[in-house]
Amino acid sequence: MFAIIKTGGKQYLVQPGQTITVETLPAAVGAAVTFETLLVAGENGAVEVGKPTVAGKAVKGKIIEHGRAKKVHVIKFKSKVRYRRKAGHRQDFTRVKIETVG
Repeated sequence: MFAIIKTGGKQYLVQPGQTITVETLPAAVGAAVTFETLLVAGENGAVEVGKPTVAGKAVKGKIIEHGRAKKVHVIKFKSKVRYRRKAGHRQDFTRVKIETVG
């Protein structure tokens, strides 16, 4: 059993029991979350492709934690003109454990 879901502008291939890291979701830790935007769903060799989404199916999961990723350093530099800029960014994320697909 597998599915390709869309959340936070990204697509994820998920299976039951898997843990994924997605963009921040507005729910508390331990809350149940449902992803209804399934692009592809497969089970026992049969694959169902959505046009644009698969109707009547959903992926259910549980929020494990919220956090922030490691810092990404952004550096801008132009030679010969003394132009240098340095900035950092930490992206927020939510870790979700997939419980059921379909």
